[in-house]
Amino acid sequence: MPTYPIQTLSTAEQPLNVLQITDLHLTQQAISTHSNAVLDDVCLQRFEAVLQQALSDDVRCDLIIVTGDLVDEVESAVYDYIFATLQATNIPFVCIAGNHDVTDEVGKDLPFSERALIAQPADSRLLSRHVIMTDHWQLLFLDSSIPGQVAGEIKLDDMAWLRNQLSSCDKPALLALHHHLLPMNSKWIDAYITKNAGIFWQQMAEYNSQLQVIISGHTHQEQASTHQGITVYSTPSTCYQFKPNEDEFTYDETARPGYRWLQLANNGQVASWVKRLDT
Repeated sequence: MPTYPIQTLSTAEQPLNVLQITDLHLTQQAISTHSNAVLDDVCLQRFEAVLQQALSDDVRCDLIIVTGDLVDEVESAVYDYIFATLQATNIPFVCIAGNHDVTDEVGKDLPFSERALIAQPADSRLLSRHVIMTDHWQLLFLDSSIPGQVAGEIKLDDMAWLRNQLSSCDKPALLALHHHLLPMNSKWIDAYITKNAGIFWQQMAEYNSQLQVIISGHTHQEQASTHQGITVYSTPSTCYQFKPNEDEFTYDETARPGYRWLQLANNGQVASWVKRLDT
């Protein structure tokens, strides 16, 4: 069983195949009952189905990256279940925090503006400033969550860490975080973007020859774009989806849960595609 967290990963001369899953939103109730009664249990069933389908794809999986919002309520037992499930795959994996991993919402039956946001400490297994060095890539992981808030932020000292990593290694780099760094053309979700994304892009301007790709979650929808020569991906949730291009909060009732594959070639090129749950 791979050690958690791994720091090096070798695929010899083959490309590195990465599975990204995000925004699981699992709850204590769901893992305790495994019933079909509530949305919580739907999220659990879909997480398990997504993982099973992805690992049955005709793609060798070298690494699983979970980009935050593992839970919908901060409970150690839920993380225990998720980590046990991932460890059972015998595939190396990395988990980072999202806003729900450091914030509990009190009063979920109320309109969002009337709910209380309670800061919580992040589970110690959620990583930040972590590096996985591979034969041809460096994979970098940062925590963009702010306890007690929905929006994200990359702290200035985290940006300094990132610049140092990019300056000290000439391998192409992938950066994973939870919050999106580019607008989604949806006012409500863009209110909860990485708040200092502009500063981030300014500081990354001189590193676009090394920083090749950024992946995130948070938006519960698919997006692929390029900014400053860097490919930027947002990935669907393993549970429920948000409707694109809506200024008011809207679920996308027609979009199925999804996951992203990234194939990192030895020459620094990236191929990526999203797959949706079959049923």
